[in-house]
Formats: sequence, structure tokens, C-alpha cells
Amino acid sequence: MNRKQRIMLMRIIASALMMIGLHFIPAQGVLGFVLYMIPYLTVGYDILLKAVRGIIRGQVLDECFLMAAATAGAIALAIYEGSGDYTEAIAVMLFYQIGELFQSYAVGRSRRSITALMDIRPDYANVEDGGKLEKVDPDDVAIGSVIIVQPGEKVPIDGIVVSGSSSLDTSALTGESLPRDIHEGEEIISGSINMTSVLKVKTTKEFGESTVSRILDLVENASSRKSKSEDFISKFARIYTPAVCLGALLLALLPPSLNLISGNAAGWEAWIYRALTFLVISCPCALVISIPLSFFAGLGGASSAGVLVKGSNYLETLSKTKIVVFDKTGTLTEGTFEVSGIHHGTMPDDELLEYAALAESASSHPIAKSLQKAYGKPIDRSRVSSIEEISGSGITACVDGHPVACGNDRLMRQLGLGSIPCHSTGTVIHIAVDGAYAGHIVISDSIKPHSAEAVRELRAAGIERTVMLTGDTEKVAAEVARKLGIDEVHSELLPEDKVEKAEELIRTKPPKAKLAFVGDGINDAPVLGRADIGIAMGAMGSDAAIEAADVVLMDDDPLKIAKAIRISRKCLGIVYQNIVFAIGIKALCLILGAMGIADMWLAIFADVGVMVVAVLNAIRALFVKNL
Repeated sequence: MNRKQRIMLMRIIASALMMIGLHFIPAQGVLGFVLYMIPYLTVGYDILLKAVRGIIRGQVLDECFLMAAATAGAIALAIYEGSGDYTEAIAVMLFYQIGELFQSYAVGRSRRSITALMDIRPDYANVEDGGKLEKVDPDDVAIGSVIIVQPGEKVPIDGIVVSGSSSLDTSALTGESLPRDIHEGEEIISGSINMTSVLKVKTTKEFGESTVSRILDLVENASSRKSKSEDFISKFARIYTPAVCLGALLLALLPPSLNLISGNAAGWEAWIYRALTFLVISCPCALVISIPLSFFAGLGGASSAGVLVKGSNYLETLSKTKIVVFDKTGTLTEGTFEVSGIHHGTMPDDELLEYAALAESASSHPIAKSLQKAYGKPIDRSRVSSIEEISGSGITACVDGHPVACGNDRLMRQLGLGSIPCHSTGTVIHIAVDGAYAGHIVISDSIKPHSAEAVRELRAAGIERTVMLTGDTEKVAAEVARKLGIDEVHSELLPEDKVEKAEELIRTKPPKAKLAFVGDGINDAPVLGRADIGIAMGAMGSDAAIEAADVVLMDDDPLKIAKAIRISRKCLGIVYQNIVFAIGIKALCLILGAMGIADMWLAIFADVGVMVVAVLNAIRALFVKNL
């Protein structure tokens, strides 16, 4: 509980004790009024001030105005009747503030689960200067600098470990409590905590583009994107509040006026009391507070599980997902390719591999890197010239004066060359040297450990259809889809083909069903942006994919997709429960109040009680561990 909440609790307790004490003091008249106003103002002065400010600014009809009008009216009625009983007015303000305290605590609780991520922001980076460590602002560290990360320190910037091995605490990023081992040559992401040994890291990004900065930016902007349910509640409150104020005014004036016209006693006091009760009951704070709080708690619960949702509107869309479309490489598979075979070569294997590695030397594609890694020698770029990349087909280049073509069988057909089919499973790179087919290299990519389980979990979560889109060969794609149990697969797609296929899937899906696309690469960004909901791999995914996506999985685990969907559905279930509960109880109590059956105490329950129950229900969206 923060300082503001503690002060509010002390005000509530002090006011309650004074109100109880006044029952034992026989104070009447002016003295009684003054004594009762002390606990009333103690607990409610800020509500009265907010109501006055709202009137001055022209924002009259809010919950503060309703509380001020109802309690001031109850006090005026007690003075008029000469009863000297101001207890109801104090009780209304007292219980309203108790409800506000509950709401404040609940918001703080859900905010802590999100702002816990803010602890990943590093305060400094260690740069070695003359044998001494100097702490500098992470923003001042250039790409390619070597920084030192000592045990217990946060990794400030993304990079590659150039010296040392250690264990990393990545729980703030991924929600996983198990540490991750890191070794020399491996990529390391900012925001994790070094646990055991000193690491030297060569930075690959500036601080502003590193993982920790992207996460913080996503979190800080998430609450600005409202869902349809939140927009509905905001619009509902804008219409509802003036309507009930008009209803209360008519209830106070119309029946006694009709009585007066008909020659009966007017009974002004009873009808004014009913109108004041009507005002207290009508306060829409249960809806206005609990619905945004439910989404806020849902976003917090998701972030604690390593799933960053960029806004409550995306949380709502995610809950309606029925079709999930996957990219293959880096999403369902590791994306770490290795040469697994060299076949049908017209030259020695090492020579064929050398031609392929040199031809691909300018590419940063994982397949090119795997060829260079298998070659195992320094790449002499001076031996390579006239490099031309042919989109979706491969690369042509001149190596040591020999024209070399390196790519798929589509490239071989474009060059008018035949190719020998490969019976091994994997990505096949066909190579032509001096205009003649020279053989092919097989590159394999392993399936992620949780991919098959992720597809099963999606089906258990109510996903009706799973689809895989990939640029890989039909044979490799079909084999991966078979192992994972994916319903439908489309292979050998260019980036523009993926967008076209996604458009087709969106056009042909049922009207109310939402389509999610899961990807990680730059070429996935257009589809991530076009899908109803885009889900990106956040740890190793490209900046373009993360920027285009609506949901980011911080540990690249596809198993988190089903968890994200279950979190969103739990959150939306809580939202609908609160809407039905709050509106239902309010409507019933408003009818009872207008009929004179409900008194001010029932009005207090209808307002504060409903709000407290709705807020406590909203907090449940934080608890997602067992989903």
C-alpha cells in the first residue's frame, strides 16, 4: 500500500470512528450539525473539491458530482426535517471512498506486474578504458563496442558474447524462472540479468533499438489502445449519467407536483429522498472502473508470462481467434541451419561447398550463414564479384572468374539447367558452375522442442484451423507439417505470395472468426500487419516483425501462443461478467429506489458493493500461471 492509499485508509478509519462516537453524544441543532460535518468533510472533502472543479470546467455529470449532490441533498433534507441525523450522508461518502480505496489498490496491483518490467531498464553500461571499468550511459555506447557485464548486473544492450560463459535470469523478459546458459559466440539480449560469471559482449545494436528499449516502449504504449468494450463503456457512461440525473430530477419534482395539482399532500420530502437514493444507486463507477481495470490486469498478467500485448484492443481480438497461420523458419523450427549432406557433385565436396559459401558471402540469410559455417575458413570477398540476388530463387556471382549460380530448382530452370532431385528431407541448394549443374547441398533445420505441443494446445484452446506458409520446398514443408499435425500447408511462397495467401485466408474465413499470423522475419512483416492479429517472436525476431506485430512472445516459444489466447479469453470473460453483473444489479436497484422500496443503505450497496465485487473480479485477470 502506497502513501496515498495509507492516508486514505486513515481518513476512512477516523471518519468511521467519529461517526460511531457521535451516536453516544447527545448533540442537536447547530452543534450537532458542526460535529457531524467533521467526519463528513474528513472522508469526503476531495470528492467535493473534484465536483466543484468539474462544474467550473463544464464536466459536471461524473461520479464525484453524483456523490456530492446525493450527500449534500441528504444533509439538506435532514436539516429541513429537523431530524439531526446526518449518518446516511456520511455513510454514502464513507463507503464510496472504501470502494475507491479498493480500486486504487487493484490498479496498483495490476500496474506492479507491468511496471516490474521497468526494472529491466539498465542504468549504465561498463566500458573498459585503460584497464579500468567506466560506467557510461547505455545511450552513449556505439554499435561494435565491447562492454563488460559483471555478475548481478543487467545486460544493457543486445550483442554477442566474445568472452566468458554464464547463466542468465530472463524471468522479467520471458516469465520463465529457469536460468538460461550463455556461452561465447552466442547472442545475448538486453534486460536479462547476469548471474554467475563476467561476460564480455560486443554490441550489435544501439540502446534505443535493443530488446529492452523495444519492450519498454511496447509496455508504455499498451494502455493507450482501447478495446471495443472499453469504448462502449465510455460512450455508455456519457449517455447514462445525464439520463439518470434527469431521471432523478423528474422523480423529485414530477410525482409531488402531480399530487399538488390533484389536491393531495405533496410529500416533497419522500420523493426528494427517493431521488437522492436514485442518484447514489445510479453512479456508474463499477463499470467505468472495473472494465478498463480488467483489461489492464489482463495486459499485466500476459506480460508476467512473457507475452507482450500492445493494447487491450488486441487482447480482445486475440480472444476471438479461430485460425492460426504460421511461418515455418524461426517460428516452428529453430532457424539454425546446418549442412547435412552434399550429393551428386561433379567436383569434390569441399570444392562445391567453397563455391557455394563464397557465392553466398554477401547474404545474411540463415542458409548463407550455414554454408559459410560449414566451409569453416575465412571468406575472402576479393574472390567474389558480380553478386546478384534473384528474389525467391537464389544468387548468381562470379567466384575466381567462374560464373556460379546457387539456389533452388526454380533458379536452375530459369538458367535453363536441369537439376537432380534430392530424396533427403531438408532445404536443397542446387549449384551450377561455369553454366553446368555441379550438385546440391542439403541444409536441415530442426523443429523447436515445443512446436508439436503448441499445435496440440491450440487445438485444445478451440483453434479450428492451423495453416503453415513457407518459402521452403513442398517436400520439406509437408514433412514439418506432418510431424506437427498442422491442418494445411502452402510452400515455395515468395514474400508477396505469403501476403496474397493470407488475404485469401482472411476472405474465406467465417465472418466472426479472427485470423492470427505468427512469424519472426523481415519478410513476415507485411503478413503480420495484414492479419487480424499479428504475433511475433520477440527474442530473435527481426525489428520489422516486432514493429508490425500486435503481440510479441519474448522467449520465441510457440507454446506461448495458446497461453496468450487463454489469457485473452479469461480477461474478456471477466469483462463480460462485470458488465452483466453491474448493469443487472444497478437496473434492479434503480427500479426499487424509484418505487421507494430501496433506502439510502441499499443505494450504498448498489454503488460501492457492486464496484468492490467488480474490482475484485477484475483482479483475477492477473493470475495466469496455471492457464
